[in-house]
Amino acid sequence: MANNLWNICFRNVNNLNSLYISVRHGHHLRGKPPGIAKSLETKLAETNYKDPSIYYKVDIGLPPPQISRSKALEERIAVMKKQRKDPVLEKLARDRKLTINLEETNEEWLKTNGASGIKRIAEHYGVFEHLYGDAYFHSRVPLKVEYEIEDEKLPVHFGNIIKPSEATNKPSVSYDCDENTLWTLTLVNPDGHLTDQNSEYIHWFVGNIPENNINKGETLVEYLQPFPPKGTGYHRMIFVLYKQDKKLDFSSFKREGKCLNLTDRTFSTYDFYKNLQDSITPAGLAFYQSDWDKSLKQFFHNTLNMKEPIFEYDFPPPYIKKQVWYPLREPFNIYLDKYRDPKEINKEFLLRKLKHVHPFEGSPAPLPYPNAQYFDGYMPTWLKLEIRKSRLKWGRINEIE
Repeated sequence: MANNLWNICFRNVNNLNSLYISVRHGHHLRGKPPGIAKSLETKLAETNYKDPSIYYKVDIGLPPPQISRSKALEERIAVMKKQRKDPVLEKLARDRKLTINLEETNEEWLKTNGASGIKRIAEHYGVFEHLYGDAYFHSRVPLKVEYEIEDEKLPVHFGNIIKPSEATNKPSVSYDCDENTLWTLTLVNPDGHLTDQNSEYIHWFVGNIPENNINKGETLVEYLQPFPPKGTGYHRMIFVLYKQDKKLDFSSFKREGKCLNLTDRTFSTYDFYKNLQDSITPAGLAFYQSDWDKSLKQFFHNTLNMKEPIFEYDFPPPYIKKQVWYPLREPFNIYLDKYRDPKEINKEFLLRKLKHVHPFEGSPAPLPYPNAQYFDGYMPTWLKLEIRKSRLKWGRINEIE
């Protein structure tokens, strides 16, 4: 008898537990339980899945240099041993006074791990994806690009910010190369096309460059400064250096004069490389970011002879419910301001502010203790709040100049 009672109680407890699991705060669980339902990570993986047999990355750049890794390691170890035996360097390091030459460090980085590092940075900024699709390349030829501003030089690295006013003139480009070689240099903006979001603007195009002499190359498209419209954020300005196998005919890309018609500057790096992939190979890469500044107003009007495009988010008008006679639990003044013309409200605040402004005398001294001032007579709560905000100079009245 006792065992039967124990079994009945145990079943009731189990039934209560199952009931408690399936009911939460009076609402039944919807969908599958957490142990069976797919997680957000699983759903995103299924949504973004791409067949690896179709979508795979292709290296279209120059092959890596044939360098003995063991020999390079031996040279590096020899340098480290030599530095450790130098008492002057050791003392400077202990005193935290050791300084290094940044230019030499950068050159050493470019010779060793620079190509793979630049590739990772370019992938982070989506350079390869938006220019070449599923293709990529390593920057085997270090590209040095510098803009001259008065007596200073502004270098182009990999994603640093350069304003349009700082890039009005074409930069100086230099790189190391072998003798009797031909090169092509392009400067494109994949983010700034005003009519076709899938196209680019070509800002500079020089082909058939003998060795590293840019001035002796064939200028197909004159240099044009970046012009990111207001409200579009940062634009990527990408320099790509191609190595040519032979002299090429670029007559189809030739644009006469300064080419200030933006339609004529429409360009596609993907199609350009696809048509000439048997004769050119991407070898060098450098890029920077640029966003709108005040100098572009004159540039659009005077240089491009067009109205300056301005982009901004079009917010929908706020929903205001129908007005009622007796609004419950609604602040009196805020409720009425919803149904007034904003210009009328601004005028009221402006007149209130001008009431305490004298053309010859200074403004009245502020109250030393605004919250300690008494209110004369009876006042509703909303009016007390408005007076207190005025004394403390809070709210909309400070937005009116």
